[in-house]
Amino acid sequence: MSMPDIWGQAAILTKLLLYVGALGASGLVIVQIAFATATSSLTQRLRRQAIALAGLALVASLLGFMLRGAALTGGADGMTDPEMLGLLWQTPVGEALLYRLAGGALIIVGSLISRFGHWGTLVGCVLLLWSFAQIGHLADIGPFYVRLLLLLHLLGVAFWIGVLPPLHRLSRTPDHLSQAAQLGHQFGQAAMIIVPALLLAGLVIGWLLTGTLAALISTGYGQVLMIKLALVAVVLILAAANKLHFVPKMQAGDANAARHLARSIQIETAVILVVLAATATLTSVLSLPS
Repeated sequence: MSMPDIWGQAAILTKLLLYVGALGASGLVIVQIAFATATSSLTQRLRRQAIALAGLALVASLLGFMLRGAALTGGADGMTDPEMLGLLWQTPVGEALLYRLAGGALIIVGSLISRFGHWGTLVGCVLLLWSFAQIGHLADIGPFYVRLLLLLHLLGVAFWIGVLPPLHRLSRTPDHLSQAAQLGHQFGQAAMIIVPALLLAGLVIGWLLTGTLAALISTGYGQVLMIKLALVAVVLILAAANKLHFVPKMQAGDANAARHLARSIQIETAVILVVLAATATLTSVLSLPS
């Protein structure tokens, strides 16, 4: 295996961990604010999870920054080369790292200190997700409003991901069946707005990145993007099934429906991980169609 392959695979894995940490932590913060009543029995648990995921995002951010240095020098010594890392710090890569460090730290501090308030953690989420608009393909080709579109898209994705852990936990606890039904119902109502917005933003972003339909079919970048969109469609179908089938039964007190919902969420989570892995591949080693 050649050295570029090693650094490419390391970049994909690190980016995947960054996505899981950043989107997961941000999503849990947003869900706790949006659905405070339905998630009240899980407050401490969700805070601990948010802290752990924010910590993962910080570690992955630092490791990804160091891997950039290794990729530029072609050797592991680039990960700790002060001169190379100093040069990187003065580029958009360094700016993105600064946003990630600040955002992750705010989420952790806000989760540990209750008087810090939800607004502090929410600002942390925005900073953390805004970092993705500072570097990458969209940052290279798009003006400010395109970056803002990406931020809104990521906030929607984070919100979607963030509801899965508490909904899964509540669905597996018979004593919390009513809370699970309430959370599922409230999220279903929000999803009626979020889903169309996510699809629209995804289509616009995909069009901006590829430019033509032919590029979607004939290039490696376009093919991975199409696979990602197909997997997203699977997630949306599962979510629709949850909303239309399981949640109403749970509202009627059906414990079996809650167990089915928990299994469906496990499948949905696995598909989301594959989607994030595809996204990490798109943004780490694949080039835009020319």
